[in-house]
Amino acid sequence: MPLLLLVSLLWAFSFGLIKSLSGVDAAFLSAARLALALLVFLPFLRLRGLAPRTALALTGIGAVQFGLMYLAYNESFRFLAAHEVALLTLTTPIFVTLLADAFDRTLRLRALGAALLAVLGGAAIVVKSAPTVGATSGLILIQLSNLAFALGQVLYRRLRAREPALRDRDVFGLLCAGGFVVALAATLPRDISVDLNTRQLLVILYLGVIASGLGFFLWNLGATRVRAGTLAVLNNAKIPLAVAVSLIVFGERADLPRLLLGGGLMGIAVWLAERRGAA
Repeated sequence: MPLLLLVSLLWAFSFGLIKSLSGVDAAFLSAARLALALLVFLPFLRLRGLAPRTALALTGIGAVQFGLMYLAYNESFRFLAAHEVALLTLTTPIFVTLLADAFDRTLRLRALGAALLAVLGGAAIVVKSAPTVGATSGLILIQLSNLAFALGQVLYRRLRAREPALRDRDVFGLLCAGGFVVALAATLPRDISVDLNTRQLLVILYLGVIASGLGFFLWNLGATRVRAGTLAVLNNAKIPLAVAVSLIVFGERADLPRLLLGGGLMGIAVWLAERRGAA
């Protein structure tokens, strides 16, 4: 659990920093972050004795959990403020619960209802008056991001349960490689012009090496040491921190009543999804 809490603190600053990179292409930013993360863990990669099927599975998990997640996540900042993105990640644990149930061939109707309530809470935050294309696009993108991140976590936990001899450090480079390939492929059809100043380069370096590289490694390592319910709840530890950092450190403005209403609905949704008992 301490590892997950440490990563939550690291990630709390990422939302405002990403928003400060306005104008930088989302696919390029995703590829750059994952390339840096890959460079961090490439020296630790150990493929000897690793079955090709397992290596392919790890690469595929990384393609989903990091590649697809980052593409949708970074793109959502075009339409949403940093604190809105932070709050909308609140649905991740609900997806963790639903996906874990799906793989176990069970279904909790309470979790489905909680997911709908969470979406309603998210809409209350980002839809200021009549629904706009931007608000709707941002809401959809961040939920796709949450789904990809949740699926990666569930798949990684299941693979590690089947392969207890694996060491996370030895194989984490494969996850980064899978994510990088997906993000890089997304940049190819785009006409991207890169002109970064020193501040932007330092921000990308922090996001890639610290938030993505060190953060995701510690997160996946911590995820193997806690129960699924604990993992689901700790997905949200970063949210109040990130909202506070975005509003106080980065000076964003928010409609506080709407923020409290939407955040409250999403919090109730998570509580409903995590309650034990009959569905």
